[in-house]
Amino acid sequence: MIERKSGQSLWRQIANNISDAIRSGTYPPGSKLPTEAELSQQYGVNRHTLRRAVSELAEAGVIRVEQGRGSFVQEHVLDYLVAKKTRFSDNVLRQKRTPGGRTLLLTEEVGDPAILKQLGLSRGTHLVRLDRIGEVDGRPISVGSHYFPAARVPGFAELHEELNSITKVLTRLGYGEYTRLETRVTARMPDAEDAEHLQQPRNRPVLVIESINVDPTGMPIEYGVARYAADRFQLVFES
Repeated sequence: MIERKSGQSLWRQIANNISDAIRSGTYPPGSKLPTEAELSQQYGVNRHTLRRAVSELAEAGVIRVEQGRGSFVQEHVLDYLVAKKTRFSDNVLRQKRTPGGRTLLLTEEVGDPAILKQLGLSRGTHLVRLDRIGEVDGRPISVGSHYFPAARVPGFAELHEELNSITKVLTRLGYGEYTRLETRVTARMPDAEDAEHLQQPRNRPVLVIESINVDPTGMPIEYGVARYAADRFQLVFES
């Protein structure tokens, strides 16, 4: 704990104590720290002293403070490999972490002309649309929409409900060797819905990644646009 006559400031001792607890696994990556009031009581200090310690940890990148939600232990940044065969689950498993996700929307609709153009399809063509949150170790890292030519993916909804994986569905449909044709990356601030899904404040940017995947014959099979939490994720391009 802290010593009031050690010659070291109280806030510095508190910051070091919390850092030690994080390193020991008492507070694992992504976990929420006790509230400001709880920490103040635990260390027997006023909130001003506690806030100084928390501010120091945030500036050092050890924790992140989210307005209205509290303080969280910073996760390890995920290295996301963009290569000929880019697979979300493989990228996560490669770093000995656990992939996951949940479906927000799965429907068939007449495609937006801009999306149909990306897929090389004519106006009025139907698409299967899958909106999904991607997770790493149970924490959301991305939210995105994936579009597939409906005629080329019969039974997609039923297969996805069974397999819960885009790669597994496409493999079952005979497109297991699909590859990445194009990747475009931009950055912007998230809207309110994306910030909520990603569990992050709106003043923290997201990386927007547009991608086109093609089947072995070179025909587009998927167009996707996803927003990734920029502080939990970095792109690595295979040369």
